[in-house]
Amino acid sequence: MAQEATTIARPYAEAVFALAKEDSMLDQWSEMLDYVVSLMQDSTMQRLVNEPGQIKSQIAELIIDIGDGKLTSKEQNLVRLLAENERLEIVSGIAQRYEVLKNRERGVLDVDVTSAFPLDEAQQQSIAAVLKSKLGRDIRITSSEEPALIGGVLIHAGDLVIDSSVQGQLNKLANELEN
Repeated sequence: MAQEATTIARPYAEAVFALAKEDSMLDQWSEMLDYVVSLMQDSTMQRLVNEPGQIKSQIAELIIDIGDGKLTSKEQNLVRLLAENERLEIVSGIAQRYEVLKNRERGVLDVDVTSAFPLDEAQQQSIAAVLKSKLGRDIRITSSEEPALIGGVLIHAGDLVIDSSVQGQLNKLANELEN
């Protein structure tokens, strides 16, 4: 189901990105999508959206009204379109894909670095510098800890995965020994 939502979200995100780029409003659209995502995470809003027989146009107008004039006419049209097509539940996926497109446009790549122990700022900067030279893009690192890695790091940079963790090396060795 998650893959299906991602597939459905992609064309919406691409259309929003094209419109935002054309209007030179990339950051404003990010804010708008974040706003709708936060509304859709509210349990009351989720109940309203999923309630059988709920009039779609009323849900859209409620979201627009809660925004109290924050949404441009184009942003309001997106909310109406998503409500009409029963796609409000995938707005988080739309926002995530939009951010990827926006970052790509700006030459920025978000990278997740998982390590066995917390990384200090110098270590993060070192990893970012190596990745920047390899990938040719500015790197924005998000780091987390996973003691099960034992040592080393696991890096997710878009579709690229670099596993230099001890756990990864042990798994690789185990696989080689089995063959």
